[in-house]
Amino acid sequence: MFARWLLPLVCALTAEADFLHLDSISNVSTYYFNYFYCNIWEGECQPHQDDATQQVPAGDLWPGFPQDYTSLLHQWYCSLGQCCESGDCRITNNITGLAKDLQTKLHGQHLAQSVVLKAIQGFINNPESNKPLTLSFHGWTGTGKNFVARLIADNLYRDGVKSECVRLFIAPFHFPHARLLDTYKGQLREAIRDLVLRCPETLFIFDEAEKLHPGLIDAIKPYMDHYDNVDGVSYRRAIFIFLSNIGGATINDVALDFWHSGQNREDIGMEDLEHRLRAETLETQGGFAQSELMSDHLIDFFVPFLPLEYRHVKLCARDAYAARGLEADETTLDEVAKAMLYVPKEERLFSAQGCKSIPQRINFFLP
Repeated sequence: MFARWLLPLVCALTAEADFLHLDSISNVSTYYFNYFYCNIWEGECQPHQDDATQQVPAGDLWPGFPQDYTSLLHQWYCSLGQCCESGDCRITNNITGLAKDLQTKLHGQHLAQSVVLKAIQGFINNPESNKPLTLSFHGWTGTGKNFVARLIADNLYRDGVKSECVRLFIAPFHFPHARLLDTYKGQLREAIRDLVLRCPETLFIFDEAEKLHPGLIDAIKPYMDHYDNVDGVSYRRAIFIFLSNIGGATINDVALDFWHSGQNREDIGMEDLEHRLRAETLETQGGFAQSELMSDHLIDFFVPFLPLEYRHVKLCARDAYAARGLEADETTLDEVAKAMLYVPKEERLFSAQGCKSIPQRINFFLP
């Protein structure tokens, strides 16, 4: 029955092959062959394989092809449960999941929770945005900057940070030599352009951004500006996130002032930090201060990550045990938290390492 139905369709596709470009035929036929092989013939394959043959053929792969045949094939394919609301199964845009993860998995960061959710939700819900979304995360090591970037990737993309729509750049690792700046510029521009051409919604994460050369940031500045396109390519559906330790001292001073005055840290608002954070970023030596991102006001949100207190470290320890399928009692969590280094030395108020070393540290407390 299935074969009798499919045969006329295949014949119709073959009869109309002259309407297609050869590369389009290859992309489309390879995709559906792989789908048959993996799901109907039950051949050996890797689900969610990150190559073009495992991606849903986009509309622009069908130039000149009769719409009736396109619709017929698409309807049949969707009936097998392979279509997604976004139109691209790599992209999930799970804002509800992001809100839940920020609320339950991120500890001690009420400002980051609020600003990140507002920024991402507003951008996703506004397909006519006049520029890409650019976020700058600031704070001490271990306060959650990388963690939040991963949460964003996990909820916007099916394969999280491993998605072919996501690229992570670590400044000292990917761009270590100042003498190779011109080479890095070309490589970075090409990498961003290539990803945007392959994915309708993309995410770029720059870790240790304070170590980026200002010339490297300025080389990609047009991609974050208010342009319809750059050399024929639109970057308006891209998200750029920069992670840095810049402003960590300012953020800690504000948190300490609130503690000394007897106020709750949850009462710290963006109005207490944003202006000071921008000012310190401008005064800091390095890529950010000297780049046109700052002078042209292209960073949409500065996101402060507060220093973590003892109670937050305990929550991180609880999560680390849970990730291993273990449940720790309060005594054990206290032991883990007490083993961390805290500052200022007199008050022992803020964890100097945040939660970054917790997963490794609990090894010392396992039976």
